[in-house]
Amino acid sequence: MAENEIASDESWKPRIEVGSLQKRGGDYDSEVTSMTVYGGKDLASAFRTVRKNTIQVAQDIPESKYGFVAAPDVRSVARMLTHVAISTRLSEEVHKKRLTTMVGFDFFGMMDRFNAEETKTRSKAEILELLRTEGEQFAAWMETLAPEFLSEMVTEPDGKSAKSRFERLLGVKEHEMHHRAQLMLIERQLGIVPHLTRQFNERVAQMRAARA
Repeated sequence: MAENEIASDESWKPRIEVGSLQKRGGDYDSEVTSMTVYGGKDLASAFRTVRKNTIQVAQDIPESKYGFVAAPDVRSVARMLTHVAISTRLSEEVHKKRLTTMVGFDFFGMMDRFNAEETKTRSKAEILELLRTEGEQFAAWMETLAPEFLSEMVTEPDGKSAKSRFERLLGVKEHEMHHRAQLMLIERQLGIVPHLTRQFNERVAQMRAARA
């Protein structure tokens, strides 16, 4: 159930602190006085939650099904998991080098390197280790990021629009959740109930039992 997965991944909570508000009609004179920052540690924590769930999906799918291809032109299970594992390298390439523009960035060279990595033969254990090591390396780096760094703007390849580093780094988690949704549908095709659905059903059963 998609809604169960989303709820489990939303490990962050609103971080707006309101001292006082200006009310329509003038009853309140002062305005919002402070807002805390969703920073590097929060990005890292949320990413770790997503990666942990991806690893659990990878563990639940038997190695004998790692060659399964759900439809033509779709990555196999093994290749999709490898793609997820190494996808953080693009953000590391851009932000660790502190690039301020994507104009002229060698996307095709990066794609070629990704394709070469994805097509390497790896065992299930090796793919799981890749998910763990690449994920933790990325999360540990994000923990160190200051608000000033996250607020820096990076120009898009079109040379006109721009996004903050913060928005780009949020996109890493969103990209992984996109592919994990595919993997959870593949689990259903293979007769596996995704672990987040199992956990949700267990919680519901416990709540019903407590009310009985």
